[in-house]
Amino acid sequence: MEFSAQQIAELIQGRIEGDANATVKTFAKIEEGVPGAISFLSNKKYINHIYDTKSTIVLVDDDLVLDKPVSATLIRVKSAYEAVAKLLQMYYSMRPKKKGIDPLAFIAPTAKIGKDCYIGPFVAIGPDVTIGDGCVLHPHVTVGECASIGNNTEIYSNAVVYHHCKVGNNCILHAGSVIGADGFGFAPSAEGYDKIPQIGIVTIEDNVEIGANTCVDRATMGSTYIRKGVKLDNLVQIAHNTDIGANTVMSAQVGVAGSAKVGEWCMFGGQVGIAGHITIGNKVMLGAQSGVPGSLKDNQELIGTPPMTMTNYFRSQAIVKRLPEMYRQMNEMQKTIKELEQKIKELGANS
Repeated sequence: MEFSAQQIAELIQGRIEGDANATVKTFAKIEEGVPGAISFLSNKKYINHIYDTKSTIVLVDDDLVLDKPVSATLIRVKSAYEAVAKLLQMYYSMRPKKKGIDPLAFIAPTAKIGKDCYIGPFVAIGPDVTIGDGCVLHPHVTVGECASIGNNTEIYSNAVVYHHCKVGNNCILHAGSVIGADGFGFAPSAEGYDKIPQIGIVTIEDNVEIGANTCVDRATMGSTYIRKGVKLDNLVQIAHNTDIGANTVMSAQVGVAGSAKVGEWCMFGGQVGIAGHITIGNKVMLGAQSGVPGSLKDNQELIGTPPMTMTNYFRSQAIVKRLPEMYRQMNEMQKTIKELEQKIKELGANS
């Protein structure tokens, strides 16, 4: 489908500079632009590309100042990044949606499948499962007995939703994600480690996205909770009995240990580690590779292990780089002090 600059500007409340009748049919990065594509510029370090991009239309921020004319038609908006996100969402929603049950899928007789669903080949749906309306289950998805999936949820190939777990409406579970595997519970004994049965579940609320190969473990008792609007990147580990607050986002390889409680609207960079049985407040921002051994209060931006403010972190890192030199200086000072002490003793003995 083709869209004109005028149509796009109306959708995103933008202001056109150039040909309002210019049309596009695809998206492209500004540095890889082609005729018929729409691109965006939100990071000013890419500004040089706007002068030679082949894209037909470019979304830019209202306050962008250009040094020379450009050939592309510009659409100025409050935030180019937000505008392109909106357009991508609309573009994605216009894709033809698959419907129907593939003859190679297995569905238990007691399972309930909603209207307008797509169940791909080799999907396995267990007894007493409930699948809501408009769901898409790609090939090789497994849904265990008594689990429930809300409306308009999409689950990609090889993802597994274990028995009795609950997934809400409008969720996305990417390939290889595992919802409801046993929590890591073992009791030491003289013979080794005795497994503690994990009899709880996982509850995933509405509008959650779970990345590829991310694992959310079932609770020992009760439920592990992923609250509404949470976004988890690939390779994230959420342990048993944790509670991840609404609209929190976590980058790849974050690990949250058991029974931790994370507040709402938090943002964790890659490889952040959260200790078990602690509480993280609301709107806590943690930089990549931070290690959190204790609870944190609301509204903080921290980094490091243990976490500290950005200013203190970078100051300490500057000192760390100088540690070898400082260590050498300290040894020299200790040697000098010993020599002075020896001379003082000798002077005392001779007086």
